[in-house]
Amino acid sequence: MAYRENAKILKADCLADGVYEIWFETKNIAKAAKAGQFISVYSNDGSRMLPRPISICKVENNNLRIVFRVAGKGTEEFSKMKAGEYLDIQGPLGNGYDLGKIATEIKAEGRSFDKAILFGGGIGVPPMLELARRLDCHKNVVVGYRNSQTFLKEDFEAVADTDVYIATEDGSVGAKGNVLDAVKQEKVEADVIFACGPTPMLRAIKAYALENDIPCYVSLEEKMACGIGACLACVCKSTEIDDHSQVKNKRVCKEGPVFNVKEVEL
Repeated sequence: MAYRENAKILKADCLADGVYEIWFETKNIAKAAKAGQFISVYSNDGSRMLPRPISICKVENNNLRIVFRVAGKGTEEFSKMKAGEYLDIQGPLGNGYDLGKIATEIKAEGRSFDKAILFGGGIGVPPMLELARRLDCHKNVVVGYRNSQTFLKEDFEAVADTDVYIATEDGSVGAKGNVLDAVKQEKVEADVIFACGPTPMLRAIKAYALENDIPCYVSLEEKMACGIGACLACVCKSTEIDDHSQVKNKRVCKEGPVFNVKEVEL
């Protein structure tokens, strides 16, 4: 169930160039949220009608944290908000990681569920944090950044039973290259893969998972308008007929953003 709230901002800060965090105090949204879900954040400027979908980064009791990159007028407005101010938010939205179901499916195939790789790239890094906190197994977090501004690195390192590996495009921290370069360099292994990031990254991870016969679940990044599945602006190509549209499409905001990688074409 999704809720619409006028939420108080508890903290707002800059984490890296163009990357910001906001902590909201909520009545119902934080308590109802699963890892991998998102919220729609509404502008206080009446000329901007459509909300901005932003992944949930972390949940603590009634408080909810988002981390986002400034990409336009809406997110620029949010980056200037201060503690004590308010924004309308709606959520939790989308299908997140149903960890009980995923574990059952994997074990039903006679596979282990003892070690996971959590891939995050760019602004796909933040939603991996809440997933790491909720996964009950050993976590290998492999996150990719442009440069040495490795936002949230310390947060991941603070999660119990977690090893953190870094890849940077310029080689300033960790492995030079992408997240798969880091996996190969550090010889990281896992029973299951979770990933969120740009489509080229997810495409490469899907190929890696299929080649190595590793179950893989991805969270897709798509531009959204309504955020509730009505407008079909965020459809992705699927490998099966969708009951809603009767074509090989799935709505990222409704059926996703989390999919078994075998369900979608990247």
